[in-house]
Amino acid sequence: MNTFAHTCLIPAAPAAVFAAFAAPQRLARWWGPDGFRNTFALCDFRSGGAWRFTMHGPDGRDYPNESQFVEVLPNARVVIRHLNAPHFVLTVELRAEGQGTRVQWTQVFDDPVVAQAVRPIVEPANEHNLQRLAAEVARHAAD
Repeated sequence: MNTFAHTCLIPAAPAAVFAAFAAPQRLARWWGPDGFRNTFALCDFRSGGAWRFTMHGPDGRDYPNESQFVEVLPNARVVIRHLNAPHFVLTVELRAEGQGTRVQWTQVFDDPVVAQAVRPIVEPANEHNLQRLAAEVARHAAD
């Protein structure tokens, strides 16, 4: 078991959800689990683009991250390869559903042993990410 899949329905069009990824200042606001904030050193949001940032945890620790945007398909899909440990690929798919967008969040770890070790952290963190994404989309719609 090295795959974690989560889904949510956000009451906004796929373009509105995608926009929360595409603008680095917005992505920095919602990325990560509850209590975390981000500082981006580089966010080249395009297929093949680099993404380097530090997540600042509620415990005061800093967590450096280096990733690559493997695929960016506007309003439909974002694929991210996490380059530092733990190694994984995250695929976020956006599909119009009724008046909203079904977000499918699938994280596949390279090593099943690592996946099981981080499972207690990853499962709630992915749910937090989706909740924070939905709140960011709602916040922007209200602006």
